[in-house]
Amino acid sequence: MPLTLEALAILDAVDRKGSFARAAEALGRAPSSLTYAVQQIEADLDVLLFDRSGHRARFTPAGRLLLEEGRTLLGAAAALENRTRQAAGGWEAQFTLALEGILPVAPVLPLIEAFYRLGRTTEIRLRHEVLAGSWDAVASGCADLAVAGGGAPAGAGLRTRLLGRVEFVFCVAPQHPLARAKQPLTPADVAAHRVVVIADTARNLPLRSAGWLQQQPRLTVADLPGKLAAQQAGLGIGSLPRWLAEREVAAGRLVRCEWAGGNPRETLHLVWRSGETGRALQWFTQALARRGVFAGVLDGE
Repeated sequence: MPLTLEALAILDAVDRKGSFARAAEALGRAPSSLTYAVQQIEADLDVLLFDRSGHRARFTPAGRLLLEEGRTLLGAAAALENRTRQAAGGWEAQFTLALEGILPVAPVLPLIEAFYRLGRTTEIRLRHEVLAGSWDAVASGCADLAVAGGGAPAGAGLRTRLLGRVEFVFCVAPQHPLARAKQPLTPADVAAHRVVVIADTARNLPLRSAGWLQQQPRLTVADLPGKLAAQQAGLGIGSLPRWLAEREVAAGRLVRCEWAGGNPRETLHLVWRSGETGRALQWFTQALARRGVFAGVLDGE
């Protein structure tokens, strides 16, 4: 095939250096050798790549197209070579981190920036999962590491590290009847009111619920922003993580209600598959385990 990476590199050098002679020098080849190589490419393709009618050879439209598209291939080849070397050194080509849906993304972004400064080409992917969905994502191989709430499913072959706890605050819209109800609220007080819940994202593991009454009317939404918007609109009641609830209560968009027995808390763990030894996994596990990453989000942080 005439379109080898070497052939594309020759065209790239001619364009960058501005002449055959300087391109030959940059590539460590004799000018006659490089000229012959270009002529051979043209003969094999049966296409004129350079217009030689002037004082200096210039790319024809076909040659310019080959040059520009060829640079994409050269870049892809270089990236592939780099990723291959990194894989040999234990760095994953792709790394997926799943966050429990009650957590904000913002605290994780400085960690990703620090990882990028390492100069690795590992592609980072972030995703939110809810309830059993985080455990499911790791167990099924859809994520390499997760911050998951609750307990580990039996027999899933997962390793965990305790991360902390998130407190939940019961909130309603200012116009909701429970905003004016006697405190603290009891299960009987809330039983007749619609609750806003986020759907469990598990695909293979048994679905979890947030502990609301089974017969209680509910509005199911896809994520935390949807739940917040629904509660602000007075469409239902529910608990929100303290880091979010305090902001909304302070702004007057929600009213905090006291709950009989105190606010519930969810325990969060770092979760990864047993036997995995990727260096990106090791790096993010250690980085996320450091105290202060989720300052203001987890209890005691």
